[in-house]
Amino acid sequence: MLYLETPIGVGFSYSTNTSSYEAVDDEITARDNLVFLQNWYNKFPNYRHRDLYITGESYAGHYIPQLAKLMVEFNKKQNLFNLKGIALGNPVLEFATDFNSRAEYFWSHGLISDSTYNMFTSVCNYSRYVSEYYRDSVSPSCSKVMSQVSRETSKFVDKYDVTLDVCISSVLSQSMAINPQQVSERVDVCVEDKIVNYLNRKDVQKALHARLVGVRRWTVCSNILDYQLLNLEMPTISIVGSLIKSGIPVLVYSGDQDSVIPLTGSRSLVSRLAKELELETTVPYRVWFEGKQ
Repeated sequence: MLYLETPIGVGFSYSTNTSSYEAVDDEITARDNLVFLQNWYNKFPNYRHRDLYITGESYAGHYIPQLAKLMVEFNKKQNLFNLKGIALGNPVLEFATDFNSRAEYFWSHGLISDSTYNMFTSVCNYSRYVSEYYRDSVSPSCSKVMSQVSRETSKFVDKYDVTLDVCISSVLSQSMAINPQQVSERVDVCVEDKIVNYLNRKDVQKALHARLVGVRRWTVCSNILDYQLLNLEMPTISIVGSLIKSGIPVLVYSGDQDSVIPLTGSRSLVSRLAKELELETTVPYRVWFEGKQ
């Protein structure tokens, strides 16, 4: 299994030329990823004929289809990539559909009131708010709606899993003291903080042969990369369709407690694409069980 930190500047990846961090966009990222894979296969040619599957989540709904498209096009000239499929978890595939499904998700899970839901769908939907935010021009109406949504969902709801606690150590300590019987089987909601601390240990960085260049600490989100965030608005669902047409299998899967890129939006996009491609259902949509859970 090969883990790729992309675009350059995230995680432990770095460039000796700081201009590499400027005005980075989806097109540049896809091209860089293709060049990386070409170089990797040149260095490790014994892997060339291995089946290759590419997976990722969230914004990988942009990165992976765009990379896979370049790989398919490259193979028409030189058959290098033995790409057998891609898998996308809670992916951003179409800005408006994915982001606006948040209102339905919040409302259906009892996280916002009826009146707030109506405002969130008619006065200012989430895609409009994000679009205005990235342009530094949030309208008063959107500001009002989002303030109300934030107030009702509160800081005590984990947007990535609405059934979990949030990482507030004092609250968790109190909860464990009151309900000690629940401590043995629980998700560690502070795992991200622990990962950050772990990856900033010098011995860990040495073991990973990692270098911190241009930054003092490893962070979850890079603060040195100038990414063209408006690329978020470009749909990639059509690229997914073209990959399917070219014979590349695509798996779209969703964690159903994620309100950031909700299942509801992904499901409607996949259903619409299937109709456009005139695909027939061979196995009905179903829950994903792992270990009887």
